[in-house]
Amino acid sequence: MKIHLQGDLTDDMYQGVSYLENEMKFELHPDGLLIHVKQQAGPLVVICDEQVGTIHYEQPVHFYRALGLFLENMQFGKRFHETETPQFETVGVMFDVSRNGVLRVDSIKRFIRLMAVMGMDTLMLYTEDTYTIEDLPYFGYMRGKYSFEELKECDDYAAIFGIEMVPCIQTLGHLTQALKWDYANGIRDTDDILLVSEEKTYQFIEKMITSIMAPFRSKRIHIGMDEAHGLGLGKYLDNNGYQKRFDLMNAHLHQVLAITEKHGLEPMIWSDMYFRLGSKHGRYYDPDVHIPQEVIDGMPAGVQYVYWDYYHADQAFYEDYIQRHQAFGSNPIFAGGVWTWTGIVPNYGKTLRTTNAGLQACKQLGVKEVIATMWGDNGAEGNYYAGLLGLQLFAEHAYAADVLDEKLARRFHTCTGGNYEAFMNVKYLDETPGTTLDNLEEANPSRYLLWQDLLLGMFDHHVAALDLVNHYTHWEAKLQGYADTSGEWSFLFDVYVKLSRVLRLKCDLGVRIKQHYDNKDLARIKHLVDHDLVNLTQLVHELRAAHRKQWFMTNKAFGWEVIDIRYGGLIARLESTAYRLAEYTYGLITEIEELEESRLVFESFYGWEEGSLGHCNLYHRIVTPSSFI
Repeated sequence: MKIHLQGDLTDDMYQGVSYLENEMKFELHPDGLLIHVKQQAGPLVVICDEQVGTIHYEQPVHFYRALGLFLENMQFGKRFHETETPQFETVGVMFDVSRNGVLRVDSIKRFIRLMAVMGMDTLMLYTEDTYTIEDLPYFGYMRGKYSFEELKECDDYAAIFGIEMVPCIQTLGHLTQALKWDYANGIRDTDDILLVSEEKTYQFIEKMITSIMAPFRSKRIHIGMDEAHGLGLGKYLDNNGYQKRFDLMNAHLHQVLAITEKHGLEPMIWSDMYFRLGSKHGRYYDPDVHIPQEVIDGMPAGVQYVYWDYYHADQAFYEDYIQRHQAFGSNPIFAGGVWTWTGIVPNYGKTLRTTNAGLQACKQLGVKEVIATMWGDNGAEGNYYAGLLGLQLFAEHAYAADVLDEKLARRFHTCTGGNYEAFMNVKYLDETPGTTLDNLEEANPSRYLLWQDLLLGMFDHHVAALDLVNHYTHWEAKLQGYADTSGEWSFLFDVYVKLSRVLRLKCDLGVRIKQHYDNKDLARIKHLVDHDLVNLTQLVHELRAAHRKQWFMTNKAFGWEVIDIRYGGLIARLESTAYRLAEYTYGLITEIEELEESRLVFESFYGWEEGSLGHCNLYHRIVTPSSFI
């Protein structure tokens, strides 16, 4: 389709449009359909009367969304009039690039283009130690940290599309990787928390802040401060004795804010520590939490509090907690989540339920800024492109009072070229028999059944009564169909197909091994060795190759070595399983100790009631009950 744009467009906007031509399948041409573009306050408007088009926009990113809407409507005819009213002042995304998966610069640029057409205007990279501090070479060493030049290139590119990149770091906890080196000996309280009230700590924090701000235009900065559970309970306790952690938190925050004020910055922090310290049980989402008024009175002005919550499906809960945050005296930022962090596949059931509830609450109570977080817990085995449908959901909430599935699917195809059904249905690799509707308990069997050891069978008590083989057989075929028709995104579905093949064969293999061993059925054990284990090993090799290809298409190299080691461990254990079983069938040993043990309920984490599959997202807990270090 040929279009000709005329009116209120900057040089940056013309350049941004040119970057979208191939992906959005249009051509800028002087003989194309004339579209008058006007910048004005108010809603987005797209109009066409067959002969000429019109786009009205307020912010630059609104123009890109409006352009996508215009092109979308053109597919259904050349007469239309559509209006959208922004529901929030900003809507953004935060990518976790601190859990080994560090997005390549070209991946960040691709996300920027996708965000622009969706109408998302804020981008954060969550960097604990994955950025460069010039005189601290061990900060982020061998972790894929971004250089000044890389971050500036991303910021320059984002600015073309009217997207603000906001640095997102940590200035208290979550700093295990940064603090493990000797340079940090004088500023470390516990393994992951900075030593508060120490002058060297604030010198270090100022280096972090000035280093991360240098490449960016924005004056906004997210300074973290969440989940510092051991605050004041390590070296600080040894040096100073016990102090009220409310007091430590406030004092530390004031000192860090003195640094941000010195540099003319606008800071925000995660809010959970104030709630945890006000809970008798140390919980964030404690309905009985009490934050003393004198603590609230002592909380500094000039900082925004980010309420992160992607756990609740009840709108009333979000409304309650938004109001608790508003009691701090500033309008909170809401951070929901696209559930990318429980394995290779995203949990879209929980993503939709929590996002719909959370964002409706935000609209109801006047929250102005919302962020979609995409975390990469425990090794970033998943791929952030798989979370695009979740970003689209956030974007649609940002431009409509209510979101209809039909429009969400249509917009998703327009903005990404992706198929709603295909992206949504990958959830069924985790939403299996034995899990809840929409997987609100966060079961992730595709992860633990992939990595679990066949001879130890940590999850086999739960698997034995469930028909997972037919489930994975069904979804293998469906996913193959999606892979064949997904174009640009086939590299995502290729991994899901190969994962489903592994799971189809492996999900109950440990159960069958144990049954045949208990029955002393040597012939069947030998068949498993000669056929199932051989086939499974080959399928694991194929999955690893596809997963590796996907990783290097999206991420820097650093961090893949961890997943390589996991696959290597799995392959080695398959070989050892075959070896142990063969020894037994040939009479070289009289028993297999691991198979003599009973298969117990997996009594850890949550969701593990009898007959159900629950949640386990820590690799070392999946693969062995033995010490991992």
